[in-house]
Amino acid sequence: MTSSVCTRFAPSPTGDLHIGGVRTAIFAWLTARHHGGKFFIRLEDTDQERYMPGSARRILETFDWLGIQLDGGPDHASLRQMKTDEDYAGALADGSYKGISGPFVQSQRLPLYQQWAEWLVEHGCAYRANETPEELERMRAAVIERKEVWNFREEMRLRTDIDPAQPHVIRMRVIPRDGITQLHDLVKGDVAFENANTDDAVLLKADGYPTYHLANVVDDHLQEVTHVIRGDDWLSSAPKHILLYRYFGWELPQFAHVPNVLGEDGRKLSKRHGATSVFEFRDQGYLHEAVINFLAMLGWAPGEGDEQNVFTADELIEKFSEEHIGSSPAVFSYSKLDWLNGVHIRRLPPAELAERLLPFVEQAGLKFDTPEAQARFRQAIPLIQERIKTLRDAAGLIDFIFTDIETPAKQALIGQKMDQAASLAALRETKALLEQLPVFDEAPMEQAMRTLAERLHLKAGQLFTIVRNAVTGKSVTPPLFGTISVMGRETALQRLERAIRVLSE
Repeated sequence: MTSSVCTRFAPSPTGDLHIGGVRTAIFAWLTARHHGGKFFIRLEDTDQERYMPGSARRILETFDWLGIQLDGGPDHASLRQMKTDEDYAGALADGSYKGISGPFVQSQRLPLYQQWAEWLVEHGCAYRANETPEELERMRAAVIERKEVWNFREEMRLRTDIDPAQPHVIRMRVIPRDGITQLHDLVKGDVAFENANTDDAVLLKADGYPTYHLANVVDDHLQEVTHVIRGDDWLSSAPKHILLYRYFGWELPQFAHVPNVLGEDGRKLSKRHGATSVFEFRDQGYLHEAVINFLAMLGWAPGEGDEQNVFTADELIEKFSEEHIGSSPAVFSYSKLDWLNGVHIRRLPPAELAERLLPFVEQAGLKFDTPEAQARFRQAIPLIQERIKTLRDAAGLIDFIFTDIETPAKQALIGQKMDQAASLAALRETKALLEQLPVFDEAPMEQAMRTLAERLHLKAGQLFTIVRNAVTGKSVTPPLFGTISVMGRETALQRLERAIRVLSE
């Protein structure tokens, strides 16, 4: 096995990736990149009954959106050969990648599994069995009725004279039956498994497809995986995999079984807690930088004395260490994700933020179909960049700049501790001031308006509130004078005139 670190993520194309699975993939990617190694994706599609058309493509598109570069994975040709055509424009170019052996779709590797399953039989490490599903269920029910643990063992076979040409499965033989199998896990530490509790698992099904136990061991060895990073749901299967490595005489990779991601109620993260797939977070307006940052810190920290929790991808790669993955379940906090997303939004150059916001504000009905509108949209970005937590927040903060508003009712145009006449006079004075303002920019406008408030014997907040309501139709907006400046003199004066008419009635 190569001395260079190589990790993989091996999802099943049975639906969108769960956010917990993506967290595990990010740990594997960071491990490889931190050590200057390779990271690839392998699609484990051996469960053809649960296969979901389109999911393989969406899995790969998830990593495209996250900006995670692959050193290997299904290419155009492999994706076209799947149960349904999963090819897409962004797929990897045809061919091998950085020396990792393909193909990267398990259904296209069946001869390998069949070859190694037969090798195990020939070397006494596996055997053939042909009990029907109905027979197995009766055997299982009898064991459970006796209040014993159901584990299939070789001596339970109903038939031993099995014709290899007839349908059958190949089961692993647990050797020895007593004693323990030990694992040093990078997250869990030293773990011991009683061999008596390890069943003779099916390795190759009657249809020629492997189970996970055989396929992942064969693939990880042939593709030179050095670190197997996966969810701790697989920890109970680890003794089977360790035994298979021993049977084959292959070097054991390092294992890291990472804990589950929980909701804030302490239960395993699911739909009841909100979004669970990366695409849902993308569509809700989260940045891929924030999602990677957030997921990397679900169960990992940079180390004692390092309080940093906002990272770029490069910073994560530099500081990440698999030894610092915690052994306790991580809690998914939307409030922390929102905070991190806001931080990453504020780090973006305004021009780049405008590009990322565009699909969201257009989806909300805002159109920038003229050069003037596009310029005003760009001018509005600095006004909202400090105020939004997600990209979806932006439209509600600037919609009144680009679409007409309904003139507020009379009550909203009367200032605090002001009567109708005083409010009307204040709006008329404001309109006159804005008509005559030589430079229609934020700073001179604010200074002139503060001077006006003093002349009218008003507090600045009294005047600014009724002006804000009149020109925006909202009580909360980005900075008032920057907003009016972006809105433009003509629109602001029109809205003030309409508000004056309301108060004049």
